[in-house]
Amino acid sequence: MTGMEIAKARTLFDPAPGWLDTATYGLPPLPAWQALQDALGTWRTGRGYWRPWGEETIRAGEAFARLVGVPASDVSTGAQVSQLLGLVAASLPDGARVLVPEEEFTSNLFPWLIQQPRISVRTVPAKRLADSIDAWTDVVAFSLVQSASGVVADLDAIVAAAAEVRATTVVDATQACGWLPVEAARVDALVCGAYKWLLSPRGTAFLVTTPQLRERIVPAQAGWWAGEDPHSSYYGPPLRLASDARRLDISPAWFNWVGTAPALELIEQVGIDAIHAHDVGLANRFRAGLGLPPGNSAIVSLDIPGAEERLAASGVRAAVRGGRLRASFHLYTTESDVDLAVDALVG
Repeated sequence: MTGMEIAKARTLFDPAPGWLDTATYGLPPLPAWQALQDALGTWRTGRGYWRPWGEETIRAGEAFARLVGVPASDVSTGAQVSQLLGLVAASLPDGARVLVPEEEFTSNLFPWLIQQPRISVRTVPAKRLADSIDAWTDVVAFSLVQSASGVVADLDAIVAAAAEVRATTVVDATQACGWLPVEAARVDALVCGAYKWLLSPRGTAFLVTTPQLRERIVPAQAGWWAGEDPHSSYYGPPLRLASDARRLDISPAWFNWVGTAPALELIEQVGIDAIHAHDVGLANRFRAGLGLPPGNSAIVSLDIPGAEERLAASGVRAAVRGGRLRASFHLYTTESDVDLAVDALVG
């Protein structure tokens, strides 16, 4: 289902020139935008039926499963990264010991910290994470791509070190899925918010778990949608949860999922490898324009005083994170966008 050219895919977007902030939120492709408008129109008039909106959740989960190379039965859906990771953290046994990068985005930090003192949490610099995994470590939780800096984690080293001590690996791939090839089966749990690089409405997220880990997670937020047959799970006992990862789902926010499914399918049609080459290529064009060596990320973090104001004056939208400029490049970004930003910063 791949093969759509970048140039053709770009015609499905309508970004204003200079949008370099996908790491904050992605822009929707036309099929996703139109599907959402159609659903909202149906809601306004009451002339449709709600079940198809909910079934878009299943369609989106299947597309995400294909993107990260796992069975759809291992994918749970939710609203936010912290909500999904909260289930994992709350299910840890008393005394569990968790290792997290100290600069980690708090959606993958607060869910663990809130469980203290029932569990122990230790933080270390991300660049020392693999070397810090030892017999103390029961869980290592980290971002595949760091939000503030765009640094790509050394997944090989982290997974190998965790395997030596049989530590559970939990990965936040929110800043990776959509531009970086991701193999979710390499870790025990992978969580992803879809509103950035997956170009979806805010309020949709995915959790991939192995069956072994899932057996230990308590579906504390289960409702009718987590039932084996949701539409016969509206009322009354007994407890009858799904046998697969949907047992961890919450009732879907319909319209968000209507916009998510076609967005993921577009990414799938273009292909992650093609998007990766495009995004990193533009990021390196930006770096070269500023006299910097190439990198391996679609996110570039720089210490340039006043950069945000200089870019804004030229119509370029980027972000400041951790006191540094953060520019990010995706499917709809063009060389002209990059050059506009470079001229604003070096002129």
